[in-house]
Amino acid sequence: MDSTISIKRLNALVLSGLLLMVTLELAGAQAPAGRGGAPAAAPQAPAGRGAQAPAGRGAQAPAGRGAQAPGGRGGQGSGRGSPSAQEGLDRMGIVGYADHMSVEPGEVITLMVSSQAPRYRADIVRLIHGDANPNGPGIKEIVIQSAAAGEYAGKRQALPLGSYVTVPDNSALRLTGSFTIAAWIAPTRHDPQAPGGSAPNGDQGIVTKWSERDRSGYGLFIEDDGRLALWLGDKGGRIEKVRSSIPLRPWVPSIPGAAGARPQHVTTAWYFVAASYEASSGRAVVYQQPVTEFPFDSTRAVTEQTTPVTGLATNTLPLLMAAFWTSAGGTPPAIGGLYNGKIDSPRLYGRALSAGEIDQVAQGRPPNGAIASWDFSLDIPTSTVTDTSTRKLNGTAVNIPTRAVTGHNWTGLEMDYRRARDQYGAIYFHDDDLEDARWEVGFELKLPADLKSGVYAARLRTDTAEDYVPFFVRPRKGTSTANIALLIPTFSYLAYGATGTSGFGILSNYSHHTDGSGIGNSSRLRPITNMRPKINTRNPWQFMADTHLVDWLEVKGFAVDVITDQDLNFEGAALLAPYRVVVTATHPEYYSAPMLDGLHAYLQKGGRLMYMGGNGFYWVTPMDLSGRYIELRRRDGTEHWQGAPGESHHSLTGEPGGLWRFRGLPPQRYFGVGFTAQGFDKNSPYKRMPGSFEPRAAFIFEGIGPDEIIGDFPSMVLGEGAAGSEIDRVDYALGSPPHTLILAESFGHSDAYQHVVEELNTSDSRQGGTQNRLVHAHLAFLEYPNGGGVFSTGSIAWSGSLSYNNYTNNVSRITENVLRRFSSNVPIPPPASARPATTQTDGRP
Repeated sequence: MDSTISIKRLNALVLSGLLLMVTLELAGAQAPAGRGGAPAAAPQAPAGRGAQAPAGRGAQAPAGRGAQAPGGRGGQGSGRGSPSAQEGLDRMGIVGYADHMSVEPGEVITLMVSSQAPRYRADIVRLIHGDANPNGPGIKEIVIQSAAAGEYAGKRQALPLGSYVTVPDNSALRLTGSFTIAAWIAPTRHDPQAPGGSAPNGDQGIVTKWSERDRSGYGLFIEDDGRLALWLGDKGGRIEKVRSSIPLRPWVPSIPGAAGARPQHVTTAWYFVAASYEASSGRAVVYQQPVTEFPFDSTRAVTEQTTPVTGLATNTLPLLMAAFWTSAGGTPPAIGGLYNGKIDSPRLYGRALSAGEIDQVAQGRPPNGAIASWDFSLDIPTSTVTDTSTRKLNGTAVNIPTRAVTGHNWTGLEMDYRRARDQYGAIYFHDDDLEDARWEVGFELKLPADLKSGVYAARLRTDTAEDYVPFFVRPRKGTSTANIALLIPTFSYLAYGATGTSGFGILSNYSHHTDGSGIGNSSRLRPITNMRPKINTRNPWQFMADTHLVDWLEVKGFAVDVITDQDLNFEGAALLAPYRVVVTATHPEYYSAPMLDGLHAYLQKGGRLMYMGGNGFYWVTPMDLSGRYIELRRRDGTEHWQGAPGESHHSLTGEPGGLWRFRGLPPQRYFGVGFTAQGFDKNSPYKRMPGSFEPRAAFIFEGIGPDEIIGDFPSMVLGEGAAGSEIDRVDYALGSPPHTLILAESFGHSDAYQHVVEELNTSDSRQGGTQNRLVHAHLAFLEYPNGGGVFSTGSIAWSGSLSYNNYTNNVSRITENVLRRFSSNVPIPPPASARPATTQTDGRP
């Protein structure tokens, strides 16, 4: 469920001593990282959401608020000395990412590299075992002969953080005289004292066609002190700024009194804002109207001022929303002034509206004749920002700001944006959103046409630093080279994907934006620095833990094709059809509907699945159509943050998010087991249960004694035991098929293991492993029609035990017994009867 540090579950632990122990024990993997970047060159707008993000690889990150701003919770620069994302990357010395995770033989893969050293060396390796723990087999990699191997010139590259909208320049937008800007806003980072947030760092643009470089244009802004302001640049280079007399109300994003700020992704203060300018008189008016039923709200203000500006200087820069063009020390201009919060229904008029007309806009009855009227409720799954005026001045959202979010007029009566689009006319912008790092290309690699399917990496080295950029070579589409497929959980790699040096995931779906809200989108087009070998931790997680299984398959001589979540998402059951058995990795937590449907269809047709992990098939997780990023809407699970009310439906698909369990599709239904508990002090062994002695399961326990304790020996994960980290159990009431056999059950878990919150109706102190009878893992087996079947380990830590005693142990033997049977031509017969167990166990021998 969580990453190496597993911060998201610490709230579940009830004893402060356990909290301290887990934190100290697991924090050694990687230090928390923050965010930041240097000024960015002006990008070109992407063609669509999920198409290429702004062009200009090698561009620097946005200036202003998006550059090195202090962050909120989740490692985003907490004010306690945590490095920003950019600082974390720089400290690594060398770091890279690839343009694809899954590639076929004969294809070209492009590597982007940032190096602090002037030269670096690149080699291509096949990774077999990525855990350097001296208690295991150590690092195993094979250098692959490649024309790409060699030395390259190094260059430091920066992250272009921050989301905004860009509208191409148009003569209608080059205003020289009167105009009005209007919108609804819910800003979320303009107050230094806001709990869970962080101090602002400069002015923020709302709707701007402003050039700081030549002091021209116009725009509506929030200034650093939280005041709304209209900026005007006249033809003589003079700048006039008309500021509201009263600052906006501070945003309160967390629960007061919580043990640490706990953002709930709720915007609490909507405002209707507008600014009008009358060129003939120089009169400017700034309107600030809180969206509230209380007319005596103290932040309501109308500020009027006569300026000496009687005409505006124009520029040919694109109009921006949620940002403005800065000089950033030179040319070309840079994107800066990144805004945090929601913007809803921005409009632009080519005249100064009267006070009565401003009221009409605020009441939802805007006068006709707008130059542009952007409706954010349209084209939600894309990056298109639609102008409903006759000019069609459509814009493009950059760096995937959050769409399908509640607007200023949301009533709370409809939770699905597709059924009340007029109430979902907002976009949520953040100064640390990121879709594509857009680095310059380091080098390209053309894969040999006969390259073996497997786990590979570009190994990057300088005299003082090293990094690996993993990628996965699958067979050519429509073909297979083995009858076993290893399904790599790349969706989960993205969800946990850190950028920087944070073990728990700066810029990942386990982190928070600088305003305290949870990060819902995660892209592969950036360095994912915890998807790496050689991380120093006693709790190897995701990629590194999965190499324990890769190594075991290699040692045991199994021929295996490597495929990925992304492949399954787009190809479904057709991808799996050639294989007799599909083997999952250790933690396939994040799953899309096409992936779940593909696995289920494969099993119904006689496929076999070995679920070799825990807490799998848990979160509903769609991917954009180009395969660049995943989207997550967290709710009602064991989680790191929870989304806001009304915002649980995915913008990409419209489907409700949260747990598959609450969509009526719990993992127990398909795989026999589902998430029950988690803990990170140590693992436990299993004892055999009556189901293991059924004739149906005889092949699983060949060579295993009737009283033999399973996995009661040292492990590469948490030191000992085969059942742990995150564990699953059989539950017939939750959907485990009636014929599911409970083969073995773990025992002896400590109170560091806590029962999952989605099964807890009332808080109490009896959820630990010593008290709650549901805190145990199950080894399970069930048959499918047409000779298919599922074997589930119920534990993330299972594969960490495979290599003990030179791969000669009962965990390894059971795994080998199952894989050899599942990969054979021998059908798995259906059970003669299907009766669920009627006795309950307490998880102890």
